Amino acid sequence: MFGYVTPCKMELKVKDYEKFKAYYCGLCKEIKNSFGNLPRLSLNYDMTFLAILLDSLTKENFKATKQFCILHPTQKRLIITENSSIKYAAFCNVSLSYYKLLDNVNDDNSSLSKVYSKVLNIYLKKAPDYYKNNLLFIEKSLKNLYNAEKNSQNKSLDELSHHFSDLTGFILSSYIGENKNKDALYFLGYNLGKWIYIIDAYDDLEKDMKTNKFNPINAVFNKDNLTYTKLLDKISERIDFTLVSCAQSMIDSLNNISISKNYDLLYNILQFGLMEKMDKVFKRTCKKEEILNEKSL
Repeated sequence: MFGYVTPCKMELKVKDYEKFKAYYCGLCKEIKNSFGNLPRLSLNYDMTFLAILLDSLTKENFKATKQFCILHPTQKRLIITENSSIKYAAFCNVSLSYYKLLDNVNDDNSSLSKVYSKVLNIYLKKAPDYYKNNLLFIEKSLKNLYNAEKNSQNKSLDELSHHFSDLTGFILSSYIGENKNKDALYFLGYNLGKWIYIIDAYDDLEKDMKTNKFNPINAVFNKDNLTYTKLLDKISERIDFTLVSCAQSMIDSLNNISISKNYDLLYNILQFGLMEKMDKVFKRTCKKEEILNEKSL
């Protein structure tokens, strides 16, 4: 359910793309420093967006350094350091990944997820005590989501997605405490969580139907046991409309937040990055390439 929130590189200025990579590498390093090397395997782009957004609320200058990376040992990479937003994103990254693994165990009885979750739980115990309430909220929300999915009869897609949406809203808004940006951050996070939940379900729909695994889109819209192709014909436009509406609501919320820096990068992610990801998941990118190839003949 993670890794969908990325910038659109083709629409980014070079400096903003380098900045995004510096946050990403900074998050990777912070996971290592706060939790250990193994949890770095859970690193994902969504939490990089979280770090960028929350850091953009401050007027603090970047603190960055060039360091060697385990994946790029021959060339130093620009890495943002000593950043409280990245520290918080590192905690969220590891904790959400841990509970995602538990969900995999509940769904598939995955042996690999079972082993990795036990290992990751050891590292998660290193989280500072002041994150305890956040951890309890994450655990409660994902348990509510799991229970809702297990009892999905007569529930709408909005109802099923609510628990993850509410959790994402909490993650974004709870970091700052009482603040004039709190409501806008919550609604941005709520729509982001809903967007991630639904696009992940759409992306996994064919695989989940083949393996008879729970999928919220299949559970809500496929009462007549349609084939995957016929179900797509029935629901694609509706899902597309919902996702675009969520993306627009995120931009509206962003415009109501007092941003001190990184606005172009944040706007790129929410305006172009999400649409680019939708094109890929809906397989519209392939269709566009086919049209261009036909015109060139």
